[in-house]
Parts: sequence; C-alpha cells; structure tokens
Amino acid sequence: MDFYYWRSNFQVNESEKKVVQDLKVENIYIRFFDVDKTDIQPKPIGTIKNFNASVLNVNYIPTVFITNRTFQSLSSEEVKKLAANVNKLINEIAFASELKSFSEIQIDCDWTKSTKANYFLFLEELKKISDKKLSATLRLHQVKYKDKEGVPPLNKMVLMCYATENPTEVEEKNSILDVEIAKNYLQNLEQYPFQLDVALPIYSWAIVTNHLGKVKLINSFSKDDLKDKPVIDKGNGIYEVTEDFFLEKFYLSKGFKIKVETISEDVLKETISFLDSKLKNDYRIIYYHLDEKFTQNYNLKNL
Repeated sequence: MDFYYWRSNFQVNESEKKVVQDLKVENIYIRFFDVDKTDIQPKPIGTIKNFNASVLNVNYIPTVFITNRTFQSLSSEEVKKLAANVNKLINEIAFASELKSFSEIQIDCDWTKSTKANYFLFLEELKKISDKKLSATLRLHQVKYKDKEGVPPLNKMVLMCYATENPTEVEEKNSILDVEIAKNYLQNLEQYPFQLDVALPIYSWAIVTNHLGKVKLINSFSKDDLKDKPVIDKGNGIYEVTEDFFLEKFYLSKGFKIKVETISEDVLKETISFLDSKLKNDYRIIYYHLDEKFTQNYNLKNL
C-alpha cells in the first residue's frame, strides 16, 4: 500500500505519520511541482515547499504533473529541452530536501491523441537523461481508447481509477468515482499491454452551484467544513445555503447549492473487487492522498 502526497507545503502531522507506520507504507509519490504553458514556454508552478525527506521512513518517488496543453505545438528540440529542465529541477529539489537517492520518477499527464507524439518523446528523453525508472499515470479514457490515444513507451503505469465524470457537468452521479462508469471504461482492461498498479481516491470535494447554474469546485473539502455554517442538509450530500457567507474564499449567497462528494469504503471495496477480476498481476494500490482530513475517515487495513 502506497500514498500520493499532493499538498504544496510539506507538513506531515503525527496522525499522518501513524497512518504511514501502521499501514507499513513503502512508497510515497510526492508531487514536486506542476508544469504548465502559461505564456509561450512551459514553466514550473506550485513547487513543493519545506520538503524534508527525513520526516518519513519511506521510498519517495518524485512526481510531476504536466498539463496536456504544455505539449501542444512544441518542436522535438523543445520537448527534449523540457525533459532536461524537468530532470534538473527534480534533482535540485531532491538535493535541497536531503533526498539522497531515489530510483523512480513519475509523470502525471492527461495526454490526448493530438499530444501523444510529443508526450511520448518527452518520456523517452526523460528516461534516458535521468537514468531512473520512469512511470506515468493512466486515465480511464486512455485505457478504453488505447488504439487511438496510444500506449506510452514505458513498462510501468499507474491506473487512476477515479475522475469518472466532470464535476462541473454532472449532477446526479458521483464525479470522483462511479463504479459502473469505471467498469465501462475498463471492460477490456485485461488487454492492456503491460502490468499496472492502481491509484484509488480517498478525497472529497464540494461542487457549488449558483442561481444561474454556474459551478465552482472547492478541492479538499468535507462535510465537516459545513459545521456551524448557515446551510440546510437536503440529503445525499446536497446542502442549500440559507444566509450569505464566505466559504474557502468563495462568497456564497442564499439559495446556492453545495454538493459534497465523498467515496465510501463500500465503493472502494467494489472497485478493488472488479480490478481483482481484471488484473492478474499483484498490483499495488496507491491512495490519493495522504491527508489526515481524509485518512481519518477510512479503515484502509480492511480494504
């Protein structure tokens, strides 16, 4: 059992340390930074702060999220330069954080048919210059449409078994993980050309809808965040605002709807059971993500 660590400020409290110890966590996939094309050139953003590798006795795997648009309209030389820059910054952060050695790098990118050539070239170049084992994430649609969207030139991938719907477009279903939708995407999972590990969600968020139907997403949010707030519980995770107030820097007016989406242990168990029927290898589960706000709600030993 492994975890992602996705917060920008590295701060692990005693409860989180106990989770790592009790569950005998071996690997932490730690987000070092994101890359986005904010103007003309790709740039790092959201670089992790205060990371100290000595805090947890685990194997750290530096992880980098890269937006799909970053790979649009880049020349081959620009792609190779991007790989060199990513590798350089990873090593700089590792050195500054007393991460003396690491054997793997993971790249997280929701690539598409139009960007696969540049993305796959990036992976090949990064693997070559880093001299590390390289893994990458795999979205549900990239499994279902692998013939169109391609298979990365790697031998290790992590299937992200969540984000089954767009949270700003869906109303009734759980946009984090709807098992039936996931099954549809993964009906031919056993045909994927190499072994996979699996990432499962243990996070929650809020979807806020105003009077005009416009939607805002509040990440890292739970029902506890609505305690003592002027809302009415309408059931099924839906709340209605009864008085104007601020919530996570958002100004909410009377009548706004708040939908809090969470993932139950039963949903996780059903998902794992389905994956067991499809994946014949002994896959590792990586939970997204290590945060007391979420880990306290699950008995992960029993999953």
